[in-house]
Amino acid sequence: MPEYLTICEAAELLKVTKQTLRNWDKQGKLKPHRHPLNNYRLYKKSDMVKLLNKIEKK
Repeated sequence: MPEYLTICEAAELLKVTKQTLRNWDKQGKLKPHRHPLNNYRLYKKSDMVKLLNKIEKK
C-alpha cells in the first residue's frame, strides 16, 4: 500500500497552508484520495515530493 499523507502533513511538506491545498483541490490542481471511512483528504507522498520538486525549481 502506498504511503499517504494527511492534509496537515502535505501542507507542512509543501510549506503552504491547508486552505491552499483545499483550494488547489477545488481548482483541479491536485487530486487527493479519500479515506474510505471518514472521507478525509489523503495525498500520496510520492505525488507531494514530485510537486515539491516542481515548486523548488521555480
